Amino acid sequence: MKKGIHPNYKEITVVMSDGSEIVTRSTMKAKDGVYKTEVDSKNHPFYNNSLKMISTAGRVDKFNKRYGKK
Repeated sequence: MKKGIHPNYKEITVVMSDGSEIVTRSTMKAKDGVYKTEVDSKNHPFYNNSLKMISTAGRVDKFNKRYGKK
């Protein structure tokens, strides 16, 4: 590898929103080698199935009235 062209690749600790920690390596500039996440797979609605689904029943009924079989 050429010297001086690659970013500094160092060990950091990632602290999840629930307090659990993961040690990994990164080129990210983290204060004191610690990165604290606010959103992760344990609290994001996409991952824990708490998404609010929009009710499309009204739209389907409206479509069927307009274009459906009579």
